[in-house]
Amino acid sequence: LKLGDVLVQEKLITEEMLQQALTMQRTHRKQALGEILIEMGVVDTEVIQSMLARKLGIPFVNATKFRIDPQTFGLVSIRFIEKYSILPLYRANNTLVVAMENPLVWEPLNELRVITSLNVVPVLASRDAILRVIKELSRANEITGKQKIGDLARTMNMDVVDDAPEDSIAETDNTLVGVVNKMILDAYNQGVSDIHLETYPGKRNTLVRFRKDGVMKKYFEFPPKFRSALVSRIKIMARLDISEKRRPQDGKIEIKLSADNKLELRVATVPTAHGLEDVVMRVLACAQPVALDKVGLPANVLERIKVLAQKPYGLFLLCGPTGSGKTTTLHSVLSFINSPERKIWTAEDPIEITQDGLRQVQVNANIGWTFAAAMRSFLRADPDVIMVGEMRDIETAQIAIQASLTGHMVFSTLHTNSAAESMVRLLDLGMDPFNFSDALVGILAQRLTRRYCKSCKTSYIPSRDELLSLVEEYCAGTPLDSAAVMQAWHQTYRNQDGGFTLYAAGGCELCEGTGYKGRMGVYEFLEATPPIKSLIQHQASVVELQATAIKQGMRTLKQSGIELVLQGHTNIEQIRSVCN
Repeated sequence: LKLGDVLVQEKLITEEMLQQALTMQRTHRKQALGEILIEMGVVDTEVIQSMLARKLGIPFVNATKFRIDPQTFGLVSIRFIEKYSILPLYRANNTLVVAMENPLVWEPLNELRVITSLNVVPVLASRDAILRVIKELSRANEITGKQKIGDLARTMNMDVVDDAPEDSIAETDNTLVGVVNKMILDAYNQGVSDIHLETYPGKRNTLVRFRKDGVMKKYFEFPPKFRSALVSRIKIMARLDISEKRRPQDGKIEIKLSADNKLELRVATVPTAHGLEDVVMRVLACAQPVALDKVGLPANVLERIKVLAQKPYGLFLLCGPTGSGKTTTLHSVLSFINSPERKIWTAEDPIEITQDGLRQVQVNANIGWTFAAAMRSFLRADPDVIMVGEMRDIETAQIAIQASLTGHMVFSTLHTNSAAESMVRLLDLGMDPFNFSDALVGILAQRLTRRYCKSCKTSYIPSRDELLSLVEEYCAGTPLDSAAVMQAWHQTYRNQDGGFTLYAAGGCELCEGTGYKGRMGVYEFLEATPPIKSLIQHQASVVELQATAIKQGMRTLKQSGIELVLQGHTNIEQIRSVCN
């Protein structure tokens, strides 16, 4: 029987009411019959849901009467729960029971099965009851969220006697699995870049630290008896050999946050003293590219990069240490030139940012699918633009230069300290100086420095000695005149009183009392002008290349950083920590 027939049969509505509702439904085809009857005022929501439950054979429950386990509620992100008004009620073995207003909507159920890897069974509940419970649990989750890892750890602790051997704790234990998952999700939600699991011998606790905004901070300490189980659990998730403790291993963990949102972690295990192992996990959220205009490049550098990136052929390099934002900037440049008229191939390890329009390839050295092999394949695949994640060897560098000289625009990265040093490094690898100088169009070096929290930074008037110290540091090792630089600063950075205003870190709830919130880029851009190309051909030194570039208007990393200090974004201590 259909819903309308059931309601007529139960004498809750008349045949005339049903026909009137069906007539209205023909006009509003996307509106359910039950919703139309409720709007007509002939039945209420509870009647419709009880009849729907009888028709489908699905129980109708009062969601407010359930005592929902926080771990069950935490199986799904709060954003997903609020989006679909779907409430996880309880879990039994591999089955998750959820309350919904309309269990005929299959999209959230299918998504839940993917996220949780559980068999999802829906039950009916009123929308008001579902929303009320979600609101209460969300509020409780906000209050206890920071304590949750401690609560889970205490639960583990109560289940194990104090003198239990390490191997008595299974890496598949439900609470242990919850602890590791919670640690990873906390890192993701807090914007952490790396998770460090540090083990110590004897009765010393196992320490977990997070790297956030480039700074390490303690997350939690686990009792020593969980040392092996924690490491083994992460190894299992990363598909590594749990019996191998003498050699370092590399792997990756993929976590499905939703149907279209994936979290990936690069996992590295390192053998340490006393037969122990440390684990470091790099958090790689599959993000979208940042618009090039919003990366934070100085206006003059942004203008030149936009021009050079659109050249039909050439070699453009980004350099900096691991975690300096090279991939983000590189994808921002690719996003700027990404259009239907261009064929863009990328070889990456791993693919951190995905873009429509790019043909992205994940390299795998274990099967011989290296950057060099990918480059050779790309050249046979009619490319306009090629991006190579990293120039790790001479073969990749030679193919990149060859590609740029045969009508392709090539982008890549190097782990070098400055733009000038990148050129000398490639020449030292054995690059032909004439081919390299012909191919190169520009090099962008970058670092990430901590940014003041905008809510609590405090202004002050710097002393004359502080300003002189800044200008001396700005001009050190360059042909610049300190008096001329100070005069230029007065024209650009002076306040209404004709002096300077600098800022200091404060400390508030938003920045967790640190005075800093987020990071920003520090850039050094060297354009391959004819004088620079001539120096490359003569294999000039780093000092000669840098001096010529500065005369042409290049600002070094340190100089760009000091300008950020004058603009009030950070302080000189933070700049010194990332620039020589």
